[in-house]
Amino acid sequence: MRRNRRVPGRRWTRGAVAATLAAALVLGACGGGGAGGGEGGQLSGTITIDGSSTVYPITQAVAEEFMAEHPGVNVTVGVSGTGGGFQKFTRGEIEISNASRPIEADEQAAAEEAGIEYTELQVALDGIAVVVNPQNDWVDHLTVEELKRIWEPNSTVRTWRDVRPEWPDEPIRLYGPGTDSGTFDYFTEAVVGKEGASRTDYTASEDDNQLVTGVANDKYALGYFGFAYYVENRDKLRAVPIDGGRGPVEPTEETIASGSYTPLSRPLFIYVNNEAYRTRPEVRAFVDYYLEVVGELAPEVGYIPLPDEVLAEQVAKLEALR
Repeated sequence: MRRNRRVPGRRWTRGAVAATLAAALVLGACGGGGAGGGEGGQLSGTITIDGSSTVYPITQAVAEEFMAEHPGVNVTVGVSGTGGGFQKFTRGEIEISNASRPIEADEQAAAEEAGIEYTELQVALDGIAVVVNPQNDWVDHLTVEELKRIWEPNSTVRTWRDVRPEWPDEPIRLYGPGTDSGTFDYFTEAVVGKEGASRTDYTASEDDNQLVTGVANDKYALGYFGFAYYVENRDKLRAVPIDGGRGPVEPTEETIASGSYTPLSRPLFIYVNNEAYRTRPEVRAFVDYYLEVVGELAPEVGYIPLPDEVLAEQVAKLEALR
């Protein structure tokens, strides 16, 4: 179940970035297109967002807080996967696209052909958790090479014993994201060595909750998905420490933020239609608000806030659009 938490007030504590954001919002108001609609009028309209299931909980939390302050604005957040979101975004069907990977060359070309200019904004950090059932008492860790052998195309791994000879001669039942997922793209590139390169004989879903359920109900299952969904369901799952070459490292907020959980730590993004941001006060106000509160909201839904200096860089990108 996805979290829909309310944050009591806005307790911005990240001093340097808060000052930058305040200045940005003042500039926006002076420009006539910021929060409040320019002349003090109430904001109204509809903002349509789609894309990554991983980024969904953050954007949904921001949307709920924003709509509580601006009831005249309706923000809808869909989940069609990072690739599906970019398809809609590059056709001009949505104003904002959630993404768990950077936009790719063919997607950039589609946007250019459609005359859509955009801005990429990092909003949080995440890790990909590799998980097993809590009854699994033989896996103490997995190396990246072992993960590759399990997940690569035409893999010959069928049982746990195929991974290590001392493990049970029982079938591995695999669960993972579908091919429209940015998590799938990132995992295959980081582990297998080529984006999109994966065996196909596994249970795939764009809904991370289905993957959680599959692993939680199968002693011999192995799966992967965003760290936040593991955090939500840690009573049903066990995260496997991953050895990226420097010894096994468990996914935690600290190891993801430091980058020591390698190679499965990653930034998360939203992509904003520049024209919508410049010309529609409700879109501008929402995106400004997103960066103002995401540092507090990200941990509320299981993600790691950006370092202050990285968040300040994202604010500077918006200032450049004004």
